[in-house]
Amino acid sequence: MTKWTARVLRELPRALHKDLMTSATDPNGRPRWLEWRPVILVPLVLLAMVVLITNTNQYTFELGTGLLLGLLFAGVQSAAFVAALYRPVPAWWTSVLVMVVITPFATNASSGQLVFPREGVTIPDHVAFPWNEANIAVQAGVLFLLALRVRPRITAEALTITMLVGFACGRAVPWSDGPGPGLAAAVLLVAAGMGAALRGLVVARTRLVVQEELTAEERARRTLLEERNRIARELHDVVAHHMSVISIQAQVVPHLVDNPSDELRENVEGIRRNAVDALTELRRVLGVLRSEDPLPQAARHAPQPTLDRLDELVDNARGAGVEVTAETTGEPRPLSPGVELSAFRIVQEALSNAMRHAPGARVRVEIGHGASEVAVRVTNTAPDRAVPPSPGAGHGLLGMRERTAMLGGEIVTGTTPDGGYEVAAILPTPPPAGRATPTDPAEESR
Repeated sequence: MTKWTARVLRELPRALHKDLMTSATDPNGRPRWLEWRPVILVPLVLLAMVVLITNTNQYTFELGTGLLLGLLFAGVQSAAFVAALYRPVPAWWTSVLVMVVITPFATNASSGQLVFPREGVTIPDHVAFPWNEANIAVQAGVLFLLALRVRPRITAEALTITMLVGFACGRAVPWSDGPGPGLAAAVLLVAAGMGAALRGLVVARTRLVVQEELTAEERARRTLLEERNRIARELHDVVAHHMSVISIQAQVVPHLVDNPSDELRENVEGIRRNAVDALTELRRVLGVLRSEDPLPQAARHAPQPTLDRLDELVDNARGAGVEVTAETTGEPRPLSPGVELSAFRIVQEALSNAMRHAPGARVRVEIGHGASEVAVRVTNTAPDRAVPPSPGAGHGLLGMRERTAMLGGEIVTGTTPDGGYEVAAILPTPPPAGRATPTDPAEESR
């Protein structure tokens, strides 16, 4: 005997006690149709009544148990058959123990001696024990319901014990009648195998659903991080523009004053030096962010778009076959680069979503300039044909919300009464005290 075999034999009693001496079941593998147990209970009770009548007749008139004991044994087996729907492990134990308890009666009957001889009860020529048709149905049904609710290892242990106990009980009674041990073993094996297979399908489906949810969450999280990185890069370019302007203006100030004092020169030089240091740090951060940027080098350093390029964006959408109308209300005024960029990106993403999810729809883009905010509204009508399934999960909306929240604005998205879709955002724009001449922020960041 190898060490591995000896170890298995030592651990076997503990494993059997842990697996089979509990009424707990595994909820992960339970099929959904078991939730309709009150409905399933009706045919199960009818079948249990048939088992009750059949076994009571056999135990009373063939094994000589008497009516009361025969009814008791058959009733316990039938109750276990029904209870297996709710407590499969205790029900299985009950069915096995009843088979063991009845064995002495069957042994005496097969040898021509009844335990409780009664008038009118004759010794049968053949005794079908321990597995007649009714008992096979009880054992198979209990094992099937057990396999649906517990792990495959427990099912295998219960099946093995059932067959060993059945064969041991059957050796005390000649197999002269009934289905025989081979057919009984085959039926029990098929019942346990079908239950375990159904449970395996449910477990696999449950794990697949959980994995899909985790994958979707991970994809959304990764997309959100990528969008935040993109926003961070764009913010860098915007901030770099202002810092570059500060540095240039600080250099010019001494030349705009007659006989500037040393204190003025020193302060202005400090401003310029701090601006240059800030630009250096910003370039370092930008280098880290762009080191994993898959965009081409030229695209990484292209000027960030503004609302001045809205007509170009609309023309591109029209070139793709989309009917787009654009309208600007209010009096346009200089906006901060962050607001310009965010407004442009929101319109860009809304147009992309309309082309992807609403083929053949008409799109309307509205930009409203207010005293303290810019309103962006993109609406599309219902699609004129079936929309193909999209693998996306609304990741573009995440970017819109991130940009709006970054500026302290508000955004609303949702369907319209006519079956279309609407994206409406309000971006606050406090009036700036002044604005330097726009330059290429990407060039300034370099």
